[in-house]
Amino acid sequence: MSYVEELFSLQDKVVFCTGGGGILMSAISEGLGKAGAKVILTDIVPLEERVEALKKEGIEAKGYYMDAMDKKSVEEVAKKVKEEFGGIDALLNAAGGNREDATTSNEVSFFDLPLEPLQKVVMLNLFGGAIIPSQVFARMMIEDGREGNIINFSSMNAFRPLTRVVGYSAAKAAVSNFTQWLAVYLAKEYSPKVRVNALAPGFFITNQNRYLLTKEDGSLTPRGEAVINHTPLGRFGVPEDLIGTVIWLLSPASSFVTGVVVPIDGGFNAFSGV
Repeated sequence: MSYVEELFSLQDKVVFCTGGGGILMSAISEGLGKAGAKVILTDIVPLEERVEALKKEGIEAKGYYMDAMDKKSVEEVAKKVKEEFGGIDALLNAAGGNREDATTSNEVSFFDLPLEPLQKVVMLNLFGGAIIPSQVFARMMIEDGREGNIINFSSMNAFRPLTRVVGYSAAKAAVSNFTQWLAVYLAKEYSPKVRVNALAPGFFITNQNRYLLTKEDGSLTPRGEAVINHTPLGRFGVPEDLIGTVIWLLSPASSFVTGVVVPIDGGFNAFSGV
């Protein structure tokens, strides 16, 4: 193994992923597997097809049904993982998303948004998407005494609150803050060997935001056009754009990096519009 290969190696690392049925995690999980990791996918949607696709690529993969917003469900899966894999080396908190009924529009103002959908968006992205799995699996990493990594999924919304997605923006800002808090807490109170960072993807078209960015015929909505006009690289992100940063954050190459939120946004956050 060359110096560079060793520096970025994930060989035999056990990586546990929430939101495993999503578009972004599908690409990331394949990238992790090709970098040598053993991949565990979890979600509330069926994962058999995705797991089989990974295995066909020669990747050791396993899928579990898990509700990331239900701590008991997370603990039950954690017990199974401990028995089968002996523990994990990394946690990727990719569960999340937005809801159309928690989004303002020309027809529905902020003042008329129902509270329940907003609460569900915050619960999904903050608690299910970061806090609950981190409680369970950070404890496991610490008790095992191994080096560990947690990667949360924040968003460009955390840097620049976007119009219409009020609950999602608030939740992702909280995820960024929680990432920094947990990084310091674990390093100071328990183990500096467990690092916590986050990704802040820019605009990637997913099942949750497709209705905001594209029309039924595939053309861009005015919002989609505005995004492209404010992205210096001139395109939406594709899931493969996330793989390199994830490998870097999980590998020895980033051993002195904790508590950061990394934008992967085509320059969106750097562009003032003039």
